[in-house]
Amino acid sequence: MLADSDVRHAEQWLADRAPHEIADEITRLKPVPAALAWRLLPKGRALDVFEELDSTQQQAILEGLRDHAFAELLEEMDPDDRARLLGEAPAGFVRRVLAGLSTGERAMTAQLLGYPADSVGRYMSPEVVVVSVDATVGQALARIRERAADSETIDIVALVDGSRQYRGTVDLKHIVLAAEGDPIVSLARDDYPTIRVTDEAEAAARLIQETNLLALVVVDSEERVVGVLTIDDALEVIEQADSEDIARQAAVLPSGGHYFSSSVWRLARLRVVWLLVLIFAAALTVSVLQFFESSLEQVTALALFIPLLVGTGGNVGAQAATAAVRAIALGEVRTGDLMRVAWREARVGLLLGITLGIIALGVGSLVVGPPVAITVGLSVIAVCIWAATVGGLMPILARALKIDPAVISAPLVTTLVDATGLVIYFLIAGAVLGL
Repeated sequence: MLADSDVRHAEQWLADRAPHEIADEITRLKPVPAALAWRLLPKGRALDVFEELDSTQQQAILEGLRDHAFAELLEEMDPDDRARLLGEAPAGFVRRVLAGLSTGERAMTAQLLGYPADSVGRYMSPEVVVVSVDATVGQALARIRERAADSETIDIVALVDGSRQYRGTVDLKHIVLAAEGDPIVSLARDDYPTIRVTDEAEAAARLIQETNLLALVVVDSEERVVGVLTIDDALEVIEQADSEDIARQAAVLPSGGHYFSSSVWRLARLRVVWLLVLIFAAALTVSVLQFFESSLEQVTALALFIPLLVGTGGNVGAQAATAAVRAIALGEVRTGDLMRVAWREARVGLLLGITLGIIALGVGSLVVGPPVAITVGLSVIAVCIWAATVGGLMPILARALKIDPAVISAPLVTTLVDATGLVIYFLIAGAVLGL
């Protein structure tokens, strides 16, 4: 419609769609039609769509606005959304944004930007409803009505004392159902967890997911209430963390944005780094083959099964590494579980190896005869045990060394298993065939 200059139908299409649908379509457009589509939106609806866009697209739209419209849009954004946008923006853009904000909004944004990039402080909202621990239910309701329009959520209320120290959390449902004269502290839940502003954002987000809560109160080191982390922000954190893990498991640096918002050059740059590392690591395989060259010359049939062995070992290792990364991310596996995981994966590898080794033995017997077939079958069993064990352990060791487990994942494990699997293959060949 935009390509045909059909503005009337474009406006109707925008009016009939939800903000997240519009944001997805705008991101798929080139810069000029994307800006035009966004300008066709009514003012209030434009903000809803803007907050659904990724930071790259947000910056592109903002840079095309005049100072007044630029400042007005940013002033209306939630502080946590604004902080995430600025956290990924160039310094000049950040200065322009902060200069255009009101004093209160600038202070809240600067406060959030002062926390570490991956901490709860970058994702929480400082706009939380707090009520005195000495208040009645009626006074709490009045406070909620007073603060509702400016708060991130009213689903939970934080109880505080005179020093703003945390004294409990109350659900809105319980407040509404209680008598107005009841003390608000009588409704506080004992099982409501809190999170520290400096905690890792992903861990806090997964806590919300596990506890099925709509939000959690955020406190500082002195137990003073500083904000709230809501379920929608927690889901964004989890989505971002999972996307980063998937990217690293595929040997790609995380892009952090929509696929179509990244240029071809940027996509290539994100992918080439790990490919360079892996191509040098793959040189180990060449060195192993060169070392056992004499064995290959004596029994050339061994060369026929190298792709089968390498592929099987790599696949088994990749499966184990992926399972370990997921288990670590969900908190199912800890660093202290190293030996338990090793023993568990070794047994899994044995079962897989026996199954696949029988098949390899049968195929080998038909192609090259029993001696080489036995070598291949035994090698498959040994390689599967080794690959599963290595794949399960490397992410845990990475975690212990403060390295993202996803980095030590499928591609790196596969490359390592390729080289070491060939060593196992030729050692077994030497024992069985007397090389």
